[in-house]
Amino acid sequence: MSLRIVVTVKYVPDATGDRHFADDLTLDREDVDGLLSELDEYAVEQALQIAEAADDAEVTVLTVGPEDAKDALRKALSMGADKAVHVEDDDLHGTDALGTSLVLAKAVEETGYDLVISGMASTDGTMGVVPALLAERLGVPQVTLLSQVSVEGGVVRGRRDGDSASEELEASLPAVVSVTDQSGEARYPSFKGIMAAKKKPVKSLDLDDLGIDADEVGLAGAWTAVDSATERPARTAGTIVKDEGEGGKQLAEFLAGQKFI
Repeated sequence: MSLRIVVTVKYVPDATGDRHFADDLTLDREDVDGLLSELDEYAVEQALQIAEAADDAEVTVLTVGPEDAKDALRKALSMGADKAVHVEDDDLHGTDALGTSLVLAKAVEETGYDLVISGMASTDGTMGVVPALLAERLGVPQVTLLSQVSVEGGVVRGRRDGDSASEELEASLPAVVSVTDQSGEARYPSFKGIMAAKKKPVKSLDLDDLGIDADEVGLAGAWTAVDSATERPARTAGTIVKDEGEGGKQLAEFLAGQKFI
């Protein structure tokens, strides 16, 4: 039986762009370019390596987001994933991590899976809790923050590196894992892969397809919210110290005044 691998990916704003909040204190995505979260590229890479080592495997990439989120799916497909699932619904606007985990869980169940692979966190929210929430909703084991991962004989195994020690972990499939940016450099899409991605299937789902009520997600259903936000202050010219014999003293006084020393 084919090993069914689902990789959850996120379409995030480009960190080099000018990001700001909209009037409802959600991230304004209209004026900034988006892309596949860099940390999710490691998850796609590990999924492809596991699939290549298996006798028979299929890799599906899954995202929840607006129309433009298809760009993230196409990037993953061009890397080598077989197909994609896109959950898009206007009522998802403002959904937090808890709501996102609900949508992902329903979509994963709809797709069918043996192993779900996620990045360690998204590069915009950086909460890192969705893999654990997803595993809880699916009722399967979670093995998170892996720097190495492999699958053999219906068991997923991996290594989690800490500051002072490493752990060897394993869980029976089905399971959810997350991988870190130390798990291996993600491959670049080849020209052949980019062209092939245009012909790979992308399935679209909405909340009705997943049996989710609108009040369970979006801003209304969010358990977390931004209460206030202020614009980042403009950069100042700074302080220039001219060294005329007293430069060291002036620098020390400046650092002490800023409580750096």
